[in-house]
Amino acid sequence: AQIGKAFRNEVTPNKLTFRTREFEQWDLEFFVHPNDMEKWFEYWKEERMNFYKGLYRKTDNLRFYEHPQDKLVFYAKKAFDIEYNAPWGWTENEGIHWRGDYDLTQHSQFSGKDLTYTDPKTNEKYTPNIVETSGGVDRTLLMLLFDAYEEEDLGGGNIRTVLKINPEIAAYKVAIFPLVGNKEDIVKKGRDIFDLLSQNIKVVWDDRGNIGKRYRYQDEIGTPYCITIDYETLENDTVTVRDRDSMEQKRVKIEDLESVLRS
Repeated sequence: AQIGKAFRNEVTPNKLTFRTREFEQWDLEFFVHPNDMEKWFEYWKEERMNFYKGLYRKTDNLRFYEHPQDKLVFYAKKAFDIEYNAPWGWTENEGIHWRGDYDLTQHSQFSGKDLTYTDPKTNEKYTPNIVETSGGVDRTLLMLLFDAYEEEDLGGGNIRTVLKINPEIAAYKVAIFPLVGNKEDIVKKGRDIFDLLSQNIKVVWDDRGNIGKRYRYQDEIGTPYCITIDYETLENDTVTVRDRDSMEQKRVKIEDLESVLRS
């Protein structure tokens, strides 16, 4: 498996970062016994789809597209694309290909190197077959933004822009807000909570402007939770935890924060 920069002589770059001349790509070449190709092809096909289902919220926007037999390259038995329903229609995210032994036999033919494998248990000698998965990192990120970006009408001309991205890949899991930035005891309490949580969670400190504007900013970058430290925190060691998606707020004891944020 590898990830790296790729270049293509693209005649018509378009659709934002979907079709470009320079892009990041990931590939996996999985070597198997010829008799096990069917099993491992299906395994990687489902494994890769599950990967995207774990990334995207709107999983009904995902599907397999099977390449017709008459469109396959001569050495391939099967090829599937994992497609996402982008604003311009269904489009490829990643391809899963049954490449057979073509790659290794061609390498052997032109390099003169023996690329067969001998099973240490049975002493059977064979040329491994390859299941390949290949996808675009930039494409996946673009589809992720399409999947997560929403504009919600809160009424009264108030539109909330929110990135409902999977919490596991959000830039920050939690934002820490001191209610006011000029009260030393509140700021100190907030810093203590920041230091506590940042040992295991991606945390950001935000004390700019009023609380409402801070909420909106964190919504836009996809931060799942915001924690406000206020005067009540100083009295009973509880904080306000606000959920990004529902905007619901609840009081939580500081000692319970980590378990609540991980649930």
